[in-house]
Amino acid sequence: MEKVRIGIVGVGNIGSFHMRNALGGELENAELVALCDINPEKLTKVAEQYGDRFKLYDHVDKLLADDQVDAIIISTPHYDHPVIAIQGLQAGKHVLVEKPAGVYTKKVREMIEESQKHPELTLALVYNQRMNPTYQKAKELVESGQIGELRRTNWIITNWYRSQSYYNSGGWRATWKGEGGGVLLNQDPHQLDLWQWICGMPQRIYSFAYNGKRRDVEVETEVTAYCEYANGATGVFVTTTTETPGTNRFEIVGSQGKIIIEDEQLKFWRTVMDETEWNATYTGGFGEPEVWEIKIPVEFDGNTGHLRATQNFVNNILFGEKLLAPATDGIYGLSISNAIHLSSWLERWVDLPIDEDLFLEELNKRIATSKDKEVEEKVLNTENTY
Repeated sequence: MEKVRIGIVGVGNIGSFHMRNALGGELENAELVALCDINPEKLTKVAEQYGDRFKLYDHVDKLLADDQVDAIIISTPHYDHPVIAIQGLQAGKHVLVEKPAGVYTKKVREMIEESQKHPELTLALVYNQRMNPTYQKAKELVESGQIGELRRTNWIITNWYRSQSYYNSGGWRATWKGEGGGVLLNQDPHQLDLWQWICGMPQRIYSFAYNGKRRDVEVETEVTAYCEYANGATGVFVTTTTETPGTNRFEIVGSQGKIIIEDEQLKFWRTVMDETEWNATYTGGFGEPEVWEIKIPVEFDGNTGHLRATQNFVNNILFGEKLLAPATDGIYGLSISNAIHLSSWLERWVDLPIDEDLFLEELNKRIATSKDKEVEEKVLNTENTY
């Protein structure tokens, strides 16, 4: 295979974004050949704009039956992500899945198990923020021991402002049966993934999630979660879609250093002596270790992540390049998301790994009371939103 022929499943907001990336001339060794959507109006608009440039399908089965399609990008509502991925693998297609990997870990686990039956096929996730050199550097600093032992993590991510008109742009949006969650499932999968990718998985979580707060929706629009790690470190995750101006500040504190990522900058401080050793040997009463602020040569890149994630996917298929976001990683951030939901529903601590059957039981209770929304579906301008 010299070129990967790609079909996109779902041409709404993010599907259209992937279209623009594929057609922009920067994606190498790949060609967009087909599009699929169950909404005929979307396909009509594509045909009006591009003529017969692409094969257009109104059902995913038809797309998967096309032997001229080598790989698919799944950009449908969340519940369908693992379902279509499994179908794609069984049809012999390479699969790139938009975030989140799914709504609940039990289904994502099925997707991962299916992929293990097809080692010749690539299954990856669009965790575009992993492509950002700033977060890659933070991971490197933590894993190499530059901050010492992890002590505390804190992420305030509240610059996800979404108006009521945004939620009214799709009937599936912000409903338990259509989307499966709110800010945790739609906006925060990247941050939840990065949180565990850089700092590791927490051991247990206690959270407060507020459904429909300041928006006419079923699902959570505001969350505060507290977690504990196996070594005694603690973490806090704060998020909302109703705050403006918002904040995006990620702090990682260790026994010998601190990292702060904010305003598209990474700042790093390191103590000359590890706090544990200092505390055991210092006898002067008031005082603290000498601290150095160290300049880290890294630039923030929040714009090219989708393109780079897709290129990594293509390169893995053609050249065996290592995946930066393999599908097996999708279950980790989703586990945190599910744990936050479950803790808020049950009003108690939730241990990780979560009880997947209990989570699905509680989710199904909410799906059973979820209401249909009759709205005019719209494809929104997504520029600078991902």
